[in-house]
Amino acid sequence: MRILSIETSCDETSAAVVEKIDETNVRVLSNVTATSLALHATTGGIIPENAAREQIKFIIPVIIRALCESRSMNHESWFDAQKIIADDIDAIAVTSGPGLIGSLLVGVETARTLALALDKPIVPVNHLLAHLFANFIQPDLILNSIQDLEKEIPDRSRARNDKIRFPFIGLIVSGGHTDLLLFTSLTEYKWLGGTLDDAAGEALDKIGRLLNLSYPAGPEIEERAKRIKNTKVKFVSPMINSQNFDFSFSGLKSEASRFIQSHRHSEPRLDRGNLVSESQ
Repeated sequence: MRILSIETSCDETSAAVVEKIDETNVRVLSNVTATSLALHATTGGIIPENAAREQIKFIIPVIIRALCESRSMNHESWFDAQKIIADDIDAIAVTSGPGLIGSLLVGVETARTLALALDKPIVPVNHLLAHLFANFIQPDLILNSIQDLEKEIPDRSRARNDKIRFPFIGLIVSGGHTDLLLFTSLTEYKWLGGTLDDAAGEALDKIGRLLNLSYPAGPEIEERAKRIKNTKVKFVSPMINSQNFDFSFSGLKSEASRFIQSHRHSEPRLDRGNLVSESQ
């Protein structure tokens, strides 16, 4: 079985062709991502309407490239892509949520149109669960973006797989989500806890804006934090003594904001990376 997979939950536009070999083995035949990160960097974050407009431009070229790469073609055309869907693809999977409504509509309506026109079943996917299960696909190929047209197509002959051992606990940490789940099977899981306010990634981005760092700020904050060996700056660990598995990052964000505002006169120190969060 081969599945064309479409992902447009936020600002990036992705398509992949995945082949099921048996119950525990899959092969990723292609994986293409187009990003509008440079656009969002100019606005200091993702503006949903801008993201959706960019995805409208990217969605068809990304799908065409993913389909053609699945056959290791060195050229791309809608004629070839349409034939590959008709001959090779058994189903179309698409992110149905959660995510930005405009971005989701771009992917869902494209998938519905292709499914209707080419008589293929459609599979809705919760992209948070996909985040977790994607970790069991071993990376053995270089991910390409639509801008990297000159890159050599990597070898996709090897199966990417890893046996999932249940039960396991999965942690989802992203710009919009922080959740902890317990999985007892492929279809059975229990939500253990999650953020009560901001997600971890959202807090990093907002603190980054206060520090005048470019978007996304998370990688830059992490890189600066690695250079700090000792610091007297200590922020409170939110909910460290709570008797549950929930998270909270709004208080940490507020504490960092107050610290930054009170040290505006010593901005060179901040620029050298002295703003570091330590658990008490």
